[in-house]
Amino acid sequence: MRYQLIATMAAGFESVVNQELKALGFTTQSDNGRITFEGDEHDIIKANLWLRTADRVMIVVKSFKATNFTMLFDEINAIPWENYLAMDAHFPVTGRAIKSKLHSVPDVQAISKKAIVSRLQDVYHRRTRLPETGATTKIDVRLLKDQAEILIDTTGDSLFKRGYRIDHGGAPLKENFAAGLIALTPYRANDPFLDPMTGSGTIAIEAAMKARNIAPGLKRHFAFEQFASFDPQWLADARENARADIKNDLELMIMANDIDQNMIDLAKLNANEAGVLHDIQFKQLAVKDFKTDLDNGIIVANPPYGKRLNDQTKAREIYKEMGQAFIPLKTWSKYILTSDLEFQTYYGQRATKRRKLYNGYLRTDLFQYWGKPTYKK
Repeated sequence: MRYQLIATMAAGFESVVNQELKALGFTTQSDNGRITFEGDEHDIIKANLWLRTADRVMIVVKSFKATNFTMLFDEINAIPWENYLAMDAHFPVTGRAIKSKLHSVPDVQAISKKAIVSRLQDVYHRRTRLPETGATTKIDVRLLKDQAEILIDTTGDSLFKRGYRIDHGGAPLKENFAAGLIALTPYRANDPFLDPMTGSGTIAIEAAMKARNIAPGLKRHFAFEQFASFDPQWLADARENARADIKNDLELMIMANDIDQNMIDLAKLNANEAGVLHDIQFKQLAVKDFKTDLDNGIIVANPPYGKRLNDQTKAREIYKEMGQAFIPLKTWSKYILTSDLEFQTYYGQRATKRRKLYNGYLRTDLFQYWGKPTYKK
């Protein structure tokens, strides 16, 4: 069966996810915060298994005009929910309404839920209340200018939850955000790579996984596994094929440093869980002490932002130390994420390019310093 699908992502990463989907063989259409594409059950598996930067993959079950609750109920009740929901399925309904006659979101949710329950009671010949003790499938009802869109989540926990992070040690970048930063660089598997303030190791781990072509969803479960029409063998086959596609014959040069040895120990645990511990050289080292004879490398850094006033001075001192250590590396390209818009002043050099991204609800800028690589033939 063919489905209309959308991949959602953090603002600023639309082009990255669009390129990922195209590389997976999909024809796409890009919009703010979403990429639309089509596919069958196997494509739903492929997208969830392989997308590095997206948040989730959702089925657009139906779109229709709804200016009153009768229209909303009838259209939703006509959807073959039995294809997605078992009799005991737990199916929370979320909703939103923008510039629509049906502006009460609680009422939209209640009517939508009632329509689904009515359909399932008829199909499963239930006169009593549905138990909802089984697996969870999330349903989203969105109204924009009286146009309703009914979505089913195929992902479950957001795609950033790869399953390898044992502990995060504070407030790290999400895995898909880190993967997105790497995708915005020209990093290739044979390039030296540095994560100078590695924290829990996420950036370095994501670089290693990308270089080795390890599917980011290989170690996790998905909501679509609970669909009534889903065959578990499909996912088993997709995982087996993904394991066969891992590039095991590479020698990587990925360095991950941190001034805190406790964070290095934590990052090693996460890297081991991800299966890439042997690919990353972890070292307790302050940014100001980094030196290298390597050429043509890539640096991706997520330094402290200094959001609190008493932290800002310390953060800006680190930016100054970064500049002193990194500016002399002429053949290296540097990509530094921070919400401090005065970063360039303290780093000591104007960026080649800046890109606005949102780390959660926080506006951040990716300051890009493009190196002049000297590739040897």
